[in-house]
Amino acid sequence: MERGLRSYELRLFTDRLAAAASMAPLPAGANRILYVAEGTALIAVGGSFASLAPNSAWHGRGEVMIRAGAAGALLLRAELVAGGAAVRATGEEGVASRLSLTAPVSLDPGQACLMRCDRVDFPPGGVAYTHTHQGPGLRCLQSGRIRIETQGGRHEYGPGEAWFETGHDPVFAAASATVPSHFIRIIILPRALQGRSSIRYLLPEDQDKPKRQSYQVFIDAPIEL
Repeated sequence: MERGLRSYELRLFTDRLAAAASMAPLPAGANRILYVAEGTALIAVGGSFASLAPNSAWHGRGEVMIRAGAAGALLLRAELVAGGAAVRATGEEGVASRLSLTAPVSLDPGQACLMRCDRVDFPPGGVAYTHTHQGPGLRCLQSGRIRIETQGGRHEYGPGEAWFETGHDPVFAAASATVPSHFIRIIILPRALQGRSSIRYLLPEDQDKPKRQSYQVFIDAPIEL
């Protein structure tokens, strides 16, 4: 590991809560993003409350309590934690949580960083030409299908499946040819990119081609490591 870098883990959990079910408090200390894929959720941090509708997200670092709405909730929960940190066990009635993906990342605590959560939509036949990003991140497909080509391999993902991208390894992505596709992305970036795209297209012939994917940013928050 390079001098100045420390080991962290970027984890993605899928939490399914029955109607009005509550999770035990999630501890403070993790840089955490909650995205509501289905249903609604009430978030409580200290004396503050936030109500999240479908296709919305929350970010924080403090202890947080989550309660599902009357129709239940399906959440994607991303946490950036110190490498080797314990995974909290869950056993609450009406709550089913699973660790969908975990990936080691090396970050410099002295570097100003941000945590971004956004949604990337592709029309049928849409592609993301060979590109890199300026930081590591997780993706979780929500609809359609997508093929990811990187590091000499090719993998196809369906709804609910997640993958990790290093950021510096070139990636080519091809979405379903027949139906729209979209995924949720959580990525760690230099804070200088707040409000700006992180993508870099690598091939000169791709620079001016139409880019058919669209983006919806939910969280673009500075974090402390």
